[in-house]
Amino acid sequence: MPYFLIIALQGFCIYHAFKNNREYYWYFLIVLLPVIGCIIYLVTQVFNKRDLDVVQKEIVSVVNPTKKVNDLKKQVEFADTFQNRVFLGDALYEIKDYNSGIGEYEIALNGKYKSDSGVVKKLLEGYYQTSQFDKVIFCAEQINEKIDFKGSRSQFLYGLALGKQGRNEEAKENLKPIDQRYSNYEERYILAQFLINQGKIMDGKEILSEIILESQHMSKPNRHKYRRVVNDVKKLIESV
Repeated sequence: MPYFLIIALQGFCIYHAFKNNREYYWYFLIVLLPVIGCIIYLVTQVFNKRDLDVVQKEIVSVVNPTKKVNDLKKQVEFADTFQNRVFLGDALYEIKDYNSGIGEYEIALNGKYKSDSGVVKKLLEGYYQTSQFDKVIFCAEQINEKIDFKGSRSQFLYGLALGKQGRNEEAKENLKPIDQRYSNYEERYILAQFLINQGKIMDGKEILSEIILESQHMSKPNRHKYRRVVNDVKKLIESV
């Protein structure tokens, strides 16, 4: 098998294993036995779980991550519709090109879909990732009456943006709904940091203690997935 195909195959298998929180031994098998290890992984972990077409698309996205973007740009040139702009914005976000993605969403919202809350949420995410906190707040205040806003990531980013603007009490009120048991570990860790920095030591430590307790009942895949944040939680609670 040509060398570059082996590298591409390894890249896909490692990407798939990471994305799906596979056990560590798969990484060793893929790296140490490139061809055989990849074949075993594909047969046992991929082909019995996904259609071949989906697998092929994922391989292409690993080898050439901009192909999807280029294909969608051609689709927009052919038919400049709201949905095609949104698909292109999504693809740009996938490769972390937030500024370009924001541009596509802004164009999509120029027409009759300007109040589409789903796209407003995507814009809010992009504005946060590019540190445009005033625009995060503007977007959030367009959709904060929606039923699905409370406790969502959008509200959480809104709270963080308010904190960046020094509006700490408002920030706290919008960060707290993310504190939901057995979920949102990264966000709850950030919330605990925020509370501790605001002098709410006991409130912050209470959240950290809950995360540590919950981590003891995690499934094996979740222990692997959240290992880093749980370790950060333990370090923080020991330091305050």
